[in-house]
Amino acid sequence: MAGEARRLLTGFGRRYAVAVRVATLPPIAAIGLLRSSPDEFAATAVVVAVAVVWTCAQGWWPRRAPVAVDVVVLLGLCLTVFWTDAEADGNTGWLRLLVVFACVTWQWHTPPLTGGLAALIAGGGMLVVFDAAGLRLTASQLWVPAMAAMSRVAWVLVTRAAERADRTAAEAEQVRREAAVAAAVRAGERELANSLHDTAATTLLMVGLGQVPPDADWLAPQARRDLARLRSLDDGRTSPEADLVELLRADLDNGHLTVELDVPPRLSLPSEVAGAIAGAVREALNNVRRHAGTDRAGVRLSGDAQALSVEISDEGKGFAADQATARRGLRESVHGRMNRVGGTATITSAEGAGTVVRLKWPA
Repeated sequence: MAGEARRLLTGFGRRYAVAVRVATLPPIAAIGLLRSSPDEFAATAVVVAVAVVWTCAQGWWPRRAPVAVDVVVLLGLCLTVFWTDAEADGNTGWLRLLVVFACVTWQWHTPPLTGGLAALIAGGGMLVVFDAAGLRLTASQLWVPAMAAMSRVAWVLVTRAAERADRTAAEAEQVRREAAVAAAVRAGERELANSLHDTAATTLLMVGLGQVPPDADWLAPQARRDLARLRSLDDGRTSPEADLVELLRADLDNGHLTVELDVPPRLSLPSEVAGAIAGAVREALNNVRRHAGTDRAGVRLSGDAQALSVEISDEGKGFAADQATARRGLRESVHGRMNRVGGTATITSAEGAGTVVRLKWPA
C-alpha cells in the first residue's frame, strides 16, 4: 500500500501536468496565430482553437482523460498541416511545442510503459507527418522522445524519494508506537507498584511492626478493600470520567483514622486524573496513620473540573523537610502521581508542627 508521500505525489503529478499544459497554451496559441500568413490565418485559428479546447477539456475530464485519446487528438492536429497548407510558411513550431509538453507531462501520471509508448507514438508520429509533408526536420524535433525519457527519469527519482520518505515515516511511527507501548507498560508497572505499596504492603507492614493489633476490627475490611483495588487494576476496565469526591470517601470508614472532609457534593474529572489525585490523598492519609502519631486528619477540596486544590493536614509530630523526598511513598505515590497528570504536590512540615500536603491540578 502506497504511503502518504507517495499518494500525495501521485495526485500532484496529475494536477501539475494539467497546470503546465494549460499554462503554456497562451504562448503556444500566440505563436501559431502570429506566424500564420494572412491567407491561412482563419484555418490556423480553427486548428489552434481545437488544440486549446482539447487541452483544457482533457485536464478536467472526469477522473482522467485516456492517454490514448490524447495521443490521437494530437496526431490529428499534426495532420492538419496537409489541408491548412501550413508547411508553406513553416508554421509548425506551436504544434511541436504542444506535443513536447504533452509527452513530458504524461510521464508524471502514467505507468512507465504507458507513458513511454504514448510519447513514442505521439513524438514519432509527429516526425513522420512532418517528414511526409516535406517539412525540414530540426534537431529540436528529434529531441522530443529524449525529453520524454528525461522527464520519466526525473519523475522516477522523485517517486523513489517519496517512497524513502514513506519508509522513514513508517519506521519513525513504528518506533513511536513501540516507545508508547513501553511507556504504557512502565506506567502500568509503576502504578501497580505504587498501589501495592499504598494498600496491601502498607497494611501488612503496620501489622508486622506492631502498629496495629492483629484483632483490630477494621483490619479485615481494609484487607478486602486492598485486594479489591489491586483486582481493579488488573481488569483494566475504566470509565472516561470518575467522581473524585466518591473516590475520596471510599476509604474513610476504616475506623482507624478520623478524617474531617470538606468537599463539594460531586466533582467529575477524567478517570486518570481523579485516580491519581485520590491515590495521592490516600497515601498522604496512610502517612498520617503510620507516622504522624495522631488519629485525626483533615481533607479540604476546592475548585472545579478545570483547576482544583486538595489540602491534607494533620496536627501530628511532623518531620524534617529533607525527609519529604526520601520516603518512597511521598516521592512516587504523591509527587509521582501528580506529576504524571500535570499537577503538583507541595509538602510543608516541621518536627512537632504537623504536616500539610497540598495537591494542585493542573500545574
